[in-house]
Amino acid sequence: METNPKENTTQPELFTASDVARFCQVDLKTIHNWADKGEIRHFRTPGRHLRFRRLDVLDFLRKYGYPIPEILRMGKPKVVVVDDDPSVLAALRKTLSRRFDLTTFQDPFDALVAVGNLQPDALILDIMMPGLDGVRCLERLRSIDATSHIRCIVYSNHEDMKKNATEAGAYDFIKKGEAGELRDSLERLMGLERG
Repeated sequence: METNPKENTTQPELFTASDVARFCQVDLKTIHNWADKGEIRHFRTPGRHLRFRRLDVLDFLRKYGYPIPEILRMGKPKVVVVDDDPSVLAALRKTLSRRFDLTTFQDPFDALVAVGNLQPDALILDIMMPGLDGVRCLERLRSIDATSHIRCIVYSNHEDMKKNATEAGAYDFIKKGEAGELRDSLERLMGLERG
């Protein structure tokens, strides 16, 4: 496992109902109503307090046309990259590490064991790696509560698998070698793009 040294990353990972109410300029009760109706993805703490993950808040704000607050653009979102080719990992570290807190894995099984603890915002993986069924991996990540919130982007030469990958839950499918396009997709996903 390789990681980049952490820089000052003061980005909140979770937001309260009061935070979301402030972003939307609505009453706190409105946020509770939206959560109860399933309008905004959330979870509850053991004390039954509402909490919202950053990307779920971004999805909601975009869906309803709210402006993206600056606090959602701060820090370095956590991204895990999985690829069996060390040269691909090196190229992605070069392209992505300035903007993202990047952790890379060459072994897909090491990555899958670690991803539950790392709790990244996004996971980038090749759909075809030795010993790994990428489509099944995407389906399982989506079906497990502890990982269902992680957005997955497929970075692969196997464009014939694009439909299967997106049906299995991939947020995007980027052809290998298009690292700039991958960075742009991640920035859109994380709400980092500017107007």
